[in-house]
Amino acid sequence: MSVRKRIQPHIMCGVGDVAEYVLLPGDPRRVERIASFFDEAKKVADYRGFITYTGRVGGVGITACSTGIGCPSTAIVEEELIKLGAKTLIRVGTTGAYQPDMEVGDLVIATGAVRSDGTSRAYVPIEYPAVADFDVVSALLAASSGCALKIHKGIIQSSDAFYAGGDMTWLTEGNVLSVEMESSTLFTLASLRRVRAGTILAVDGNLTRNIQKGEFDSGEKTGELDARVQRAIDEEIKIAVGAVKLLASR
Repeated sequence: MSVRKRIQPHIMCGVGDVAEYVLLPGDPRRVERIASFFDEAKKVADYRGFITYTGRVGGVGITACSTGIGCPSTAIVEEELIKLGAKTLIRVGTTGAYQPDMEVGDLVIATGAVRSDGTSRAYVPIEYPAVADFDVVSALLAASSGCALKIHKGIIQSSDAFYAGGDMTWLTEGNVLSVEMESSTLFTLASLRRVRAGTILAVDGNLTRNIQKGEFDSGEKTGELDARVQRAIDEEIKIAVGAVKLLASR
């Protein structure tokens, strides 16, 4: 008897389209870039900015799917991927540093996230922690052992409002490493749905030194267009893929 596809309404993937291991960039254009690091890959869906490739690496099934920007769309993608059998989700993205010693082109492996978002609060009260899965963090750290880039491990912040600004003094003093817009919901929802999640990020600015994404002239290479950030993105993809291999072998 044939299995019904059960197509999900936003990512437009069905049963059999998604592997247990999923890498999650925000940028749809980065999905194909991630898939180029797989041994084999094919596009299985492209709808509403959510692009999905599935293939294999080291004999292990693996998927890459874009989340878009922010926690609301991340939650939609995560819920639908989990319904299709995803069990380990790793965000592969960029971040702005809060610590003065962090440089553009460094990498961050998150152990948890400050929940400065609204989406995760729709699921559980703010007292519930947003924590990365220990095994995923361990695998990311192990896979990064040969990386030439500086790697920071610790707590990050997920914020809903890119342009809102606000006082970041307490975040810097509290040793929060950096800010992005997706991981707090990724971690919270993964815990609630009893799957694993982790995050690795390329530093594309430092807010304590006023190095951040902003307006630029045509031809300028700033923010994530900076060559150092582009190198870090390739390195974090390699690390995430290596972590999947390690997790699968365990």
